[in-house]
Amino acid sequence: MPVRSAVLATAAGAALLLSAAPTATAAPHDARHVTESLTVDRTGRLAADGSVTLSGTYRCTAGAGPAFVASSVSQSDPNVRYGIGGTLAVCDGLEHRWVNTDTPSAEALKPGAAQVEATLVELRPMGLLPLPSIRARQVQDVTLVQDVTPVQDVTPVQDMTPVQG
Repeated sequence: MPVRSAVLATAAGAALLLSAAPTATAAPHDARHVTESLTVDRTGRLAADGSVTLSGTYRCTAGAGPAFVASSVSQSDPNVRYGIGGTLAVCDGLEHRWVNTDTPSAEALKPGAAQVEATLVELRPMGLLPLPSIRARQVQDVTLVQDVTPVQDVTPVQDMTPVQG
């Protein structure tokens, strides 16, 4: 049973070392040290043509492949999500805005409460195919508001060129 004794002695020694190690405490939050973040604005826009615009901010550092922010929205049925575009992400450690616009199926969404899921995804090279790797994810309750673009009164302008005579 010497192997069993050696395993027990190793385990006991590791436990002793771990109990003597100083306990790590969480460092105070400092935004300068955040390397990955993603937000979703609390208001989304719904245009008259049915297109939806979602937005927010992201921050990421350089990775092994291209990154982008994808978004989707659900409204009455949480099991039905509509993909709303994608934005190429610049991963330079700075905060950037993302804006995605797309038109889901006709009359799929209406003004009112909705839930948006945004995902910061990197396509990492893995052999022959790049595979998606989620770097940040945010789920946010939002309000979809109808964009109201005022119709401009278009009155023809008469030619006011003086007539030479």
